[in-house]
Amino acid sequence: MNECSFINRGLKINRNQKNNKYLLILEAAVTVFARQGFHQSTVAQIAKEAGVADGTIYLYFKNKDDILVQFFAYRTKQVFEKFRAEVEKADNSLDKLRNLIRCHLMEFQRDRNMAVVYQVETHQNSRLAESQIREMSQMYQDLISEIVELGQQEGKIRKELYVSLVKRFILGSVDEVINTWLHSEKAYDLVSMADPLVDLLVKGIGTSD
Repeated sequence: MNECSFINRGLKINRNQKNNKYLLILEAAVTVFARQGFHQSTVAQIAKEAGVADGTIYLYFKNKDDILVQFFAYRTKQVFEKFRAEVEKADNSLDKLRNLIRCHLMEFQRDRNMAVVYQVETHQNSRLAESQIREMSQMYQDLISEIVELGQQEGKIRKELYVSLVKRFILGSVDEVINTWLHSEKAYDLVSMADPLVDLLVKGIGTSD
């Protein structure tokens, strides 16, 4: 079974009682944030979604802003451990890129609420979880850089290309695929876009003539 698909719900994992309640609140919060937007959400609504008293929230978080910050901090580590594991399974640069993008799309499809909140907060340049979002973005870019540089060494990616430009190209493409999926009126399998996207990234849109 693919490592990226072994958890049925992103935040529900087997831990002690305290951590279970902490994660339960995080999951409830991101559900509320995704449904009605961060700024329109309240601690009372999060507590109701989590099935706990309002005061319980403050045993684990300072306020609503702190919930968002801690959600991104938690998910950054969790998601990127999976990204790294999937990349390391492949033996060459193109398969590593394919594994990374497939895992990325799979994670966002599996946890749609996370995808909604992440896309909204990053596109709105939110300052609440700025450091966590920046950390997530930097780790992703570093991983892509490793893959691109390996591809250049292998002769599978053009050596004259600027790595920084290739990174933005890949990040922008994945971001657009996810945004299109989130806003589509017709449901479809996001992960099915992984292979076509990688083929497009690698081969471009031109013919060999």
